[in-house]
Amino acid sequence: MFERPAAGERAVVVQLDFGQADVEEQLEELRLLTTSAGGLVVAEVRGKRHSPDPKSFVGKGKVDEIVAMIAATEAQLVIFNHPLSPVQQRNLEGALKCRVVDRNSLILDIFALRAASAEGKLQVELAQLEHLSTRLVRGWTHLERQRGGIGLRGPGEKQLETDRRLLGGRVKLLKERLKKLSRQRGVQRKARRRGDVLNVSLIGYTNAGKSTLFNALTRAGVYAADQLFATLDTTSRKLWIEGAGNIVISDTVGFIRDLPHALVDAFHATLEAATDADLLLHVVDSASPARDEQISEVNKVLGEIGAETLPQLVVWNKIDLTGVAPGEGRDEYGNIARVRLSSRSGAGLDILRRALAEYAQAKTELRRADTALADLGEESPLVE
Repeated sequence: MFERPAAGERAVVVQLDFGQADVEEQLEELRLLTTSAGGLVVAEVRGKRHSPDPKSFVGKGKVDEIVAMIAATEAQLVIFNHPLSPVQQRNLEGALKCRVVDRNSLILDIFALRAASAEGKLQVELAQLEHLSTRLVRGWTHLERQRGGIGLRGPGEKQLETDRRLLGGRVKLLKERLKKLSRQRGVQRKARRRGDVLNVSLIGYTNAGKSTLFNALTRAGVYAADQLFATLDTTSRKLWIEGAGNIVISDTVGFIRDLPHALVDAFHATLEAATDADLLLHVVDSASPARDEQISEVNKVLGEIGAETLPQLVVWNKIDLTGVAPGEGRDEYGNIARVRLSSRSGAGLDILRRALAEYAQAKTELRRADTALADLGEESPLVE
């Protein structure tokens, strides 16, 4: 049995280039992820390959380089900006003699650190257990020993099988609890739909400034920081808009490239706030050189949860870092489609409020038109 070393904070990060065009942006994101998880990047290892090595992902020469880097920096942790198979992770830990964490595990760790509500904790636990289930296969050989003792002798059940069964039972229980919470959310959403209220969801790449914008609009005091996944739990508040009345605005979890499918599935209940919205405020970090790729990643996740057809108002945030003036852009139908603002300084918030008022008024007019058509349908037999 290989004893897994305890986790440490000093980390060596590994990024391989398989022909991508944005390797530098990916490495910077890995640094931010490591910092958000409480780690300190003490060294970086890079390399180029046509394809991952099936045994160690990086190949023997690069493993030796990582070993030397660990010795030179006294690091206790190696973080890969790639998903590793259970066999690759086990082989690397055996060769490096320290704990190895892949990208998916790192994101899960951050989610576990940030989850505050009961639902958020359930969602994180479900994602972690589903990820762990793949690590039970040849990950720890001691789990293959059969249980023994008085009353348990005989063919018996392997410890690995016992752990799988217990894990499967816990996963089933968590899914049932989350379904119940999802049904409760559905009842609340139906109640909101009965009123003439515009439902708005803030979406965007993590660290784009969604929570800061949410606080600027609603003064809700939601935790906001310059780190990835600062907030996980959906928060909804009423917002009074001049000329439109009350609207409901929700702050959701941020998206990221290559978001693990286990997280998308586990956080489906939270992401339902986006799927049931009348309008999506897509917050973009306009100061980021990778903003186009981030927009693409957000839209990809929206497609996975069935929200790709919902109307979007793109908010170009952080103009205080780019020197661009506040403003708006309209589509071919005359609707406001883009707003340039700074959620930190407040510049351009009045333009966003005016845009929300236009969308709220449009929803009210559409509802009245639908009601009028329905009334005409009921009266038509009498007219004849």
